[in-house]
Amino acid sequence: MKILLLSTSIALSMLSTSALAACEAVIEGNDMMMFNLKQMSVSTAECREFKVTLKHAGKYPAASMGHNWVLTKTADYMAVAGAAPAAGLMNEYVPPDDARVLAASKIVGGGEETSVTVDLSKLQAGEDYTYFCSFPAHFAMMKGKLNVH
Repeated sequence: MKILLLSTSIALSMLSTSALAACEAVIEGNDMMMFNLKQMSVSTAECREFKVTLKHAGKYPAASMGHNWVLTKTADYMAVAGAAPAAGLMNEYVPPDDARVLAASKIVGGGEETSVTVDLSKLQAGEDYTYFCSFPAHFAMMKGKLNVH
């Protein structure tokens, strides 16, 4: 009986851990202007929110080689990325009050990390979403696709 209870407890623990993992992701950016993930996936059936933790694996400070994680519809990606430099570091290189920005983290420098939580009720399964770093000139190399299903 004790073995059965222990096995059930371990199975439930593993199940809750895998469900939690599906609603969170960790991505790294480096001093070579690269993300380590070109694609992320999340299920709206399993998650109400999607937490993204960005780790800056490089050494340079935020002012010279900062990174952030910005989410837009793919159709809006280039326009938002183009407007980012004018927003400036004081706005995390994200245009203030821009409805096309679905989520955005703070800018971090080498050795730092930040998190952002995406409200999945604002996203639609099957829609094309792009995440990118909006630090000036980084968006061309530091981008990926968020698959929502």
